[in-house]
Amino acid sequence: MTGAERRTHLLELLHAADTPRSGTSLGKQLGVSRQIVVQDIALLRSQGHKIIATNRGYLAPAAPDNTRSHRLERIFKVRHTPEQAEEELTCIVDLGGCVEDISVNHRVYGRITAPLGLRSRRDVARFMEDMRSGVSTQLSAVTDGYHFHRVSAESEEELDEIARALAAHGFAAEILPYEAEALKNEQHGTANIH
Repeated sequence: MTGAERRTHLLELLHAADTPRSGTSLGKQLGVSRQIVVQDIALLRSQGHKIIATNRGYLAPAAPDNTRSHRLERIFKVRHTPEQAEEELTCIVDLGGCVEDISVNHRVYGRITAPLGLRSRRDVARFMEDMRSGVSTQLSAVTDGYHFHRVSAESEEELDEIARALAAHGFAAEILPYEAEALKNEQHGTANIH
């Protein structure tokens, strides 16, 4: 298999995956080292392919014919303590939502976004364990607990239910007019703001 063929196969594997794939597991499947996978991903990114690195592995946006591409998205502004993070994330995934990412608006650094891809209680538990066992703090700690989540779901009804649940738990925060405008510009109108 040539390098170009391997990279094509790598893209196919990433597009077909519902969860992040580690460099090691991809390397085993492709018959190469993890380092070769890392280099191939760098080459694919330089060619314009969108590949996201998470703490659990690599993700690529779903191919157009994949049903995940038909999910609706909404951006929620929330606030909670670090101890409440698991409750907030579980609230979202239990109602059919996927926490696609987290972002904060930092007054000096600007908008900081990190991919999450949390779809289940299992994903949330792994994420929380990574946070507890690491030396880093939650991203929302830099903004006194305020942050945004881009959440995807199968329907507007699911997104509405998630919004009600976040409000009922006391996590929902008001999106200020300047934030709503910035989010709309950033999302190019593709996600609802809540």
